[in-house]
Amino acid sequence: MVATGLASIGLTGGITGRSTGAILHQVRHDRRVTRRRLPGPAELAAARERTIADVLPGPADPALRVLFCGINPGLVSAATGHHFARPGNRFWPVLHGAGFSPRLLAPAEQGELAGLGLGITNLVARATARADELADDEVVTGGERLRELVAQREPAWLAVVGITSYRTAFGMRKAVVGRQDERWGRTGVWVLPNPSGLNAHWRVDAMVEEFARLRAET
Repeated sequence: MVATGLASIGLTGGITGRSTGAILHQVRHDRRVTRRRLPGPAELAAARERTIADVLPGPADPALRVLFCGINPGLVSAATGHHFARPGNRFWPVLHGAGFSPRLLAPAEQGELAGLGLGITNLVARATARADELADDEVVTGGERLRELVAQREPAWLAVVGITSYRTAFGMRKAVVGRQDERWGRTGVWVLPNPSGLNAHWRVDAMVEEFARLRAET
């Protein structure tokens, strides 16, 4: 599926660089390694309500091509300070599989995104165990903050990771995954599937294909 889909938009070979099987193998390996280093229950409990810093390019870095926006930090992310850090989250393997990074980055290497013209933020800053612990008004308020950040940073693309949060934050009840019709000033808007391991509706190969569609526009 992924090979055919990526070939149709010219993203096989040197850009994706890895088969879906290789990506899945790496995901399983990283889960095993990461589980041995996970914060303990006390550390996770202490991480509730904590915030983590955005990953954004500095003055010496390339222009911001894509700003990825998650829903909010999970407890593992809050405890470690690394975005998409929970074992089973597929963001980093999918990012690499789609050609955004030249190699598979670990969450602790998130700072390398700035040199690639990429960034990460969240709709809601505070950490929770699950995204469904957030109230809708928190997500809407987070959407307003995100608009301010985009106006300030002017990325070429904003990629909201999670269709439900995008619908809630911006009142786009009929929005679907993919490129959106609206633009925020100079910034195009794309909605990507949520890479959380809890999102069983999306397989890794389908996620790679959708991320690669955005990659083709950058």
